[in-house]
Amino acid sequence: TDNKDEEVKTPRKFFLDFDLQYFWLWSRFIDYIQCVLAFTVVAAYITYLLIDSSLFVETLGFFAVFTEAMLGTPQLYRNYENKSTEGMSITMVLMWASGDTFKTAYFILNQAPFQFWICGLLQVCVDITILFQAYYYDRYPQKPSSHTVPSTSTKAL
Repeated sequence: TDNKDEEVKTPRKFFLDFDLQYFWLWSRFIDYIQCVLAFTVVAAYITYLLIDSSLFVETLGFFAVFTEAMLGTPQLYRNYENKSTEGMSITMVLMWASGDTFKTAYFILNQAPFQFWICGLLQVCVDITILFQAYYYDRYPQKPSSHTVPSTSTKAL
């Protein structure tokens, strides 16, 4: 038989299927655009309706700064899962940490609302934890590096 005939076809998944099992696992780029657009329209409408509610505005603001504060956590988790920081730019994390530190100091010195400096401190803690992971996994490797040569020769005898 011809190998082309045996090709396995995976079903295509689309945003408009509204299948939560495949959320953010769609087949086309346009589906991601549709999702972001739908989210933006719904969020804008809800904000329009509740703009006079200080509780809503404060909650929305907190979620905005908290989301920003958590930007480093996927990297933190991936490092933990891989037991390695190989391929990660330490310079990038140092820039994150310095920017987050200066921003948090600015919030505290200018007496910004509580949620700004709490989330800023959270960002700095995530940055420091990632830097610690880089130090720890470099000093105490958990698995062989993908760049190392095996200890036994692979040459035929």
